[in-house]
Amino acid sequence: MLGAGAMGTALATRLLRAGHPVTVWNRTPGRSAALVDAGAAEAATVAEAVTHHDLVVACLFRFPSVLETLDPVVAQLRGRTLVNLTTTTPGEARELASWAEAHDVEYLDGAVLAVPEMIGSREAQIFYSGSRAAYGAHEGLLATWGTSTFEGTDAGMASLVDLAMLSAMYQMFAGFFHGAAMVGSEGMPAAEFAARTSPFISAMAGAFAHYAQVIDGGDYTVPGQQSLEFSDLSHIVRASDEQGVNASTLAAVQALVARQVAAGHGKEGLARVYESLRPRW
Repeated sequence: MLGAGAMGTALATRLLRAGHPVTVWNRTPGRSAALVDAGAAEAATVAEAVTHHDLVVACLFRFPSVLETLDPVVAQLRGRTLVNLTTTTPGEARELASWAEAHDVEYLDGAVLAVPEMIGSREAQIFYSGSRAAYGAHEGLLATWGTSTFEGTDAGMASLVDLAMLSAMYQMFAGFFHGAAMVGSEGMPAAEFAARTSPFISAMAGAFAHYAQVIDGGDYTVPGQQSLEFSDLSHIVRASDEQGVNASTLAAVQALVARQVAAGHGKEGLARVYESLRPRW
């Protein structure tokens, strides 16, 4: 295990509890003390760490640190399996996969959709992509961390799925923060707004499946949709401005709606906003 930060420690701890031998290395000396006390062996160098096991797990800080850590010991990595759980973009994951292939290293990219406290529970989701053989060989071990899903042989897919889900989450939170700021401008506590908004948002999330069917079918005239013209959000933007609230997040959504209306699609459903977002290649 390369990396003994909060997530790396949680991953290694779970392996130890499941009876797997673990050797740990961390850039900052002393960070691995709790793992050593729990039964892990501590390596003084990366080279020492990677030669102890056929499976090497990297959980480091950002993409550049992965190659900075592993490139100097590539000779020792040859013939081994690398599971990278460092947060990367799809392109960075594919770059690491190409690097691994060039050096005879089996590569499996992983994206952890969980906080450290969730590791070991079914609620922890970890997506994997890259070497199917590596995933199959180590599927039992990977399952000790949470619910694992293999997303295919394109090494970038695990990251793409993870970051897309996080995008939905953060933009949902941004909507809540904006709404809280609107009513907060007149003194309503955020706690009250949350209590009143949560049931509504939960109910609205049920529309995802319907919107998905519309998007996949490509017909935005399917009955039962709210039209783009009706979905004009300019009045909410104006209300925000009147209250002195920054409406930039909502204004971005309004711009997407307005683009489709200007293109002559105002009578079609709100899901057509997807067409303003998707790639054109």
